Amino acid sequence: MATFAKIQEIIVDQLGKEEEEVQLTTNFREELEADSLDLFQIINDIEDEFDVKIETDEGLNTVEDLVKFVDGELAK
Repeated sequence: MATFAKIQEIIVDQLGKEEEEVQLTTNFREELEADSLDLFQIINDIEDEFDVKIETDEGLNTVEDLVKFVDGELAK
């Protein structure tokens, strides 16, 4: 769950949302109204924080998708 908490913090900071608005099932585009530039910055911040490489945001539609991806990369 530590991965979720840090990713949640990054998203809250980047998008100016409240923590309650950023949950595992939250959709980036539909619920957070994040555009491609927002997602690019979020991904860059996550890459820096976790020292992982995220090639594309394709298929990463929800916060949970992103958390699972990062956890999978960290497990390698």
